[in-house]
Amino acid sequence: MHVTAVEWVITIVVILGLFVFDFFAHVRTPHDPSFKESGIWSAVYIGLALVFGGVVAWQWGSTFAGEYYAGFVTEKALSVDNLFIFLIIMSTFAVPRIYQQKVLLIGIVLALVMRGIFIAVGAAAISAFSWVFYLFGLFLVYTAIKLLGESGHEVEHEEKRDSRIVALAKRVLPTTDTYDGDKLITRIDGRRMVTPLLLALLAIGFADLLFALDSIPAIYGLTEEPYIVFTANAFALMGLRQLFFLIGGLLDRLVYLSYGLSAILAFIGVKLVLHALHENTLPFINGGEHVSVPEISTPMSLAVILGILIVATVASLIKTRGAAPQKVDGPGE
Repeated sequence: MHVTAVEWVITIVVILGLFVFDFFAHVRTPHDPSFKESGIWSAVYIGLALVFGGVVAWQWGSTFAGEYYAGFVTEKALSVDNLFIFLIIMSTFAVPRIYQQKVLLIGIVLALVMRGIFIAVGAAAISAFSWVFYLFGLFLVYTAIKLLGESGHEVEHEEKRDSRIVALAKRVLPTTDTYDGDKLITRIDGRRMVTPLLLALLAIGFADLLFALDSIPAIYGLTEEPYIVFTANAFALMGLRQLFFLIGGLLDRLVYLSYGLSAILAFIGVKLVLHALHENTLPFINGGEHVSVPEISTPMSLAVILGILIVATVASLIKTRGAAPQKVDGPGE
């Protein structure tokens, strides 16, 4: 897949333009987004992501388009799980609903920047060392097992992590427990103080960093093309803010989502290890020769990922049938 510098620049400019548009059109003026607004714009961003897959197919072929769609679906699924963590953070810091959009959008932009760095590092490592796939694969299997062990205890884990972040921030920064509109820094008695809104943003930024550690190796298990990795991540993050308000109240019903994501990460981890064996150059494995093992195709990967997500979602909705959805608000609302 050959992507010119001009195509990279155009892609990045368009993606940044969409985020700028989102800020000025929806976030700049604090408001409580309606279900209709969130639904329409979620559909718009998902539509743009699907259309971009068509552009990839037209420009570079159906194989790369398949890798893009598999990556997009995987990253979108991981993003939905991330929304649950965002919900906990918003509740922990009692962020007023009308200001949650600003925190989310800034956090999403930070996530894209951090993922861009990880994508560049991952591409360089893969280019220089083929055995990196072993590390990625084993890390994903470990993450899957860890995620499985934490399933059902996400609130406790996130609250402990948030408390550590707040304690550290308060030791090095002058903070106030009072909100001042949507300001991140306010002035009290002539002294600049950090508001809880900035603390919430720091918590989301740290969570985004941890998410990137999982998501980048996962998508490199589906494609080795940095352009596809970047665009799949970017389009998965777009519309995440709207999705937060659209399905936030239903997140508590997706009780089996973590199990599904654990299965997906384990599947991709195994796929990476098989690929590493197929491309093996390590002298202590098969004498440094390639190992003849079956490899999992992109269409099969996409089918397995979609199948797991469908089963996890349907099973969750059946399990929680009749449960009342919760409203996405901080305790202070």
